[in-house]
Amino acid sequence: MNQLSKSVEVHLGRQGRLVISAALRQLLGFEEGDKLVAREESGRLVLEKQAMVKQRLKARFARVSKARSLADELITERGWA
Repeated sequence: MNQLSKSVEVHLGRQGRLVISAALRQLLGFEEGDKLVAREESGRLVLEKQAMVKQRLKARFARVSKARSLADELITERGWA
């Protein structure tokens, strides 16, 4: 796979199995045994390492004060209290 091209054609196999080429796995840093998270985003299939999702979420909420409870705010907002 050319370094400038980050897309390749893949085929959906039996029982919905999707094979990711070695070149694309290498480009993405996917290794055997990695846990991936799959989600639909605007009609597209997005696959990413579970560790990257956690890292992104931690960064997103890093600025939230330790004194603030987002769980308590959600409970109050939903009227579950």
